[in-house]
Amino acid sequence: MTPSPQHVSLFSTIAVKKALDDVVCDAFTQETGVAVETVYEPTNALLDRIAAGARPDVMIGVTRQLLPLGQSGIVDLSTCTPVARVRVGIAAAGDSEPDITTVDALITTLTAARSVAYSRAGASGLYFAGLLERLGIAEQVNARATVIDSGFAAAAVIDGRADIAVQLMSEHRCVPGANIVGPLPDEVQQITEFSAVLGVAATLRREPQAFIEFLTSKQAREAYSLTGMEAADITPTYHHDRESKVHSK
Repeated sequence: MTPSPQHVSLFSTIAVKKALDDVVCDAFTQETGVAVETVYEPTNALLDRIAAGARPDVMIGVTRQLLPLGQSGIVDLSTCTPVARVRVGIAAAGDSEPDITTVDALITTLTAARSVAYSRAGASGLYFAGLLERLGIAEQVNARATVIDSGFAAAAVIDGRADIAVQLMSEHRCVPGANIVGPLPDEVQQITEFSAVLGVAATLRREPQAFIEFLTSKQAREAYSLTGMEAADITPTYHHDRESKVHSK
């Protein structure tokens, strides 16, 4: 992906897709005149693309998984900027309200489900697979689970393949009609942080730098909150004056 100077190429985890598509990318383009070309996949899949030679201007992924890219000289870790955090949650079929208020209630809900949908491609699916083992119900749940290779687990609830879906709360928000029950109990919750980082070549261009800055703007932070996430509460490690570098058309 080699955009023109007035474009920014972005690889992003699907966890922040709704916020970016609904608000952030269009708002950035309106303010600066710079278009954003997006590729959305789980972080692991994006890393596979990069291993095959792809070089986006900006990548948004699970923070801890960006370190090897910096060590390999593919991204500039000094620009790594936390943007959002998100919890693992449950979506259910129809108007049902399964009880997930306690760990015991969650176990009952999962083991009673006709089928539980989750993805092993993303951070939440890998965590959930391990959680099933720790709760001692992996064999029982997996015997009739709907495991998806990629995409949104709640889609399996909508089309009837499953009656419970487990994935990041923001990913459930991407599925129209999904009945989002809520997050896992705190005792078994995992909060995943996502950060943005510049590709090494992109540090020489003003447009990708401006986009990184915009991802921590008030407008972007509000979009994260509206789409099942919370804005990261860590001060960005990369600073510059967006207004002085990219001017609105």
